[in-house]
Amino acid sequence: MEANPRSTGRLPAAFLTPGSSSFMDFLADHSPELLPGKRTLPPLQGAIEAPHGTTIVATTFPGGVVLAGDRRATMGNMIAQRDIEKVFPADEYSAVGIAGTAGLAVEMVKLFQLELEHFEKVEGAQLSLEGKANRLSTMIRSNLGMAMQGLAVVPLFAGWDVDREKGRIFSYDVTGGRSEEHGFAATGSGSIFARGSMKKLFRDDLTEQQAITLVVQALYDAADDDSATGGPDVARRIYPIITVITDEGFRKLTEAEASETARSVLDRRLEQPDGPRAALL
Repeated sequence: MEANPRSTGRLPAAFLTPGSSSFMDFLADHSPELLPGKRTLPPLQGAIEAPHGTTIVATTFPGGVVLAGDRRATMGNMIAQRDIEKVFPADEYSAVGIAGTAGLAVEMVKLFQLELEHFEKVEGAQLSLEGKANRLSTMIRSNLGMAMQGLAVVPLFAGWDVDREKGRIFSYDVTGGRSEEHGFAATGSGSIFARGSMKKLFRDDLTEQQAITLVVQALYDAADDDSATGGPDVARRIYPIITVITDEGFRKLTEAEASETARSVLDRRLEQPDGPRAALL
């Protein structure tokens, strides 16, 4: 009589010999209830109130890409959290910033990290940056049912393309539609203001530090006009999460580095409240 795997503490053979390089496909075959989009929601009783992440921005520079996010999460017209983290490493050469329903978004990021790690272990090589962007698109599409009920997740994905030797940015809609952005991008409730700010400040020849300053300027402008976006909070020492991805990999700025840039932007805003001026011609 064959022993029950649960009684012996051993995993079933199917768990030890995955037939796909996709962790999501593997999970869908063996434990589909663990996928966010497969869960059954209770009947709706009015609007769903859940913490939402807000503004994420990204910009490229000749040596890589910068991805950053503010720290505020809102629930309706209330501030749910002042120091939430919205930017995470996806793997060694890419990162994802989340906007939308915070709990689902963080869970999706963790699943995405597992997806990339699983592929690398099964195939013995990393996915291309394009392949990573496609995998994230599939995950967002699988959440469409929840998005239609108000629990949407709209991330921004950025990374260093090892093959093309350049930083690239990808944006998404709630259906999983993917677009490559050139130069800069923003998502979330303050994105329209952040994008307008970056449009006037972006150049093709930015240094890494200038790119970092640019995203902080954009987040400041977003917070200036969007109540759901939080600006640098000097009193509480809460500053944007800023990450840089280059050919050396993913790097998150320390609190000291982020505060130095944020404070320099704040000091200049005392002289020019509306920020740097762009030339008319």
